[in-house]
Amino acid sequence: MDVQEQIEKYITSQPEPKRSDMQTLHMLTLQVLPGCKLWFDDGKNNENKTVSNPNIGYGCYTIKYADGKTRDFFQIGLSANTTGISIYILGIKDKTYLAQTYGKEIGKASVTGYCIKFKMLKDINVDVLIAAIRYGVEITSEN
Repeated sequence: MDVQEQIEKYITSQPEPKRSDMQTLHMLTLQVLPGCKLWFDDGKNNENKTVSNPNIGYGCYTIKYADGKTRDFFQIGLSANTTGISIYILGIKDKTYLAQTYGKEIGKASVTGYCIKFKMLKDINVDVLIAAIRYGVEITSEN
């Protein structure tokens, strides 16, 4: 099964209204990052144990470690969780930036250093979410 099929299967496996919200977010993210690399992480480790929620990843940036090694990773993540949906905006060094910049305007969401979590899409200001995603893509594209 290729990445597109894994993503489709993951989104369609969600109950409504989460399924529709995730489909909308998937399409919006693809509009922000047209032609980006797509990732799918099923949340399982090499022993097939679940260690995290599955994630859809968008884009690609290179993480540079102190020892000089590098690793490619996605810039934006989308994941269903038990209470709603999480958007991960990775690679932002200032862990207060998202909350300070977007937290007050986004609506009913929890905003941490790299994650915006909300119950349903109708609870948040989608334009603010898109602005946060654009910022994350811009900042990781500069690295």
